Amino acid sequence: MEKHVKTALTIAGTDPTGGAGIQADLKTFQEREVFGMSVITSVVAQNTLGVQHIEHLPIALIEQQLESVISDIVPDAIKTGMIATPEMMQAVAHKIKHLDVPYVIDPVMVAKSGDSLMDQASRETMQETLLPLATVVTPNIPEAEILLDESIKHVSDAERAAKSIVQEFGAKAAVITGGHFEKEPIDVLFDGKEYYYYETDWIDTHHTHGTGCTFSAALTAELAKGRAFHEAVQTAKDFITDAIYYSLKLGKGNGPTNYWGHRLKGLPNSSK
Repeated sequence: MEKHVKTALTIAGTDPTGGAGIQADLKTFQEREVFGMSVITSVVAQNTLGVQHIEHLPIALIEQQLESVISDIVPDAIKTGMIATPEMMQAVAHKIKHLDVPYVIDPVMVAKSGDSLMDQASRETMQETLLPLATVVTPNIPEAEILLDESIKHVSDAERAAKSIVQEFGAKAAVITGGHFEKEPIDVLFDGKEYYYYETDWIDTHHTHGTGCTFSAALTAELAKGRAFHEAVQTAKDFITDAIYYSLKLGKGNGPTNYWGHRLKGLPNSSK
């Protein structure tokens, strides 16, 4: 009997240096052994030092890309990354709202360099159109602070933020990734009923470009394979931890993670 290949679709912007966005998602899907597909929303000139320029694709072209994928190969899971304008969000929501598959939102709002990637109108539209469709939302602390307009300094704040994203905006679950907690990288998941905590040792490195994209893509891949939700979150956490630990030290700024870091774990000659 022929084995069904699981598929995952990413809807996001680009990164020509390969550390974030569509490129990071597709690399992660490949490492997690699902067939990756992509719809590009914005072409971004960026590198490890920052964002230099952004061009948004026409809405009609984004819609046609989505239709081309969905009409031929219905994905087993979907993730969205950079969707920068209200019109884009409305178009994406219209196309995917009837698909009965897991949907992961990485609410890309701020680049690792600190460059803003989304305005206030877009944030409000995300809250109204995309978050209610989400299986899980995976903001880092700065993104959660923007989404909720509140400060997050402690794990208790992250708990409150995750619960708010679920109860106020209608997502089924939320994971606040804790890489910005100084020396205490604890991810906090609220699944609508209970809290779960995913801890790891602090890794002293600035090579963390694309970590949010990679974590959410790994989670999407695991959900596409039908993994139990909490197991999928743990696998994604382990994957990004290895990717950070075995960093590639590329670029002049915040370098990318190592997508095959999980394959180096435990090897006798592997080193950080």
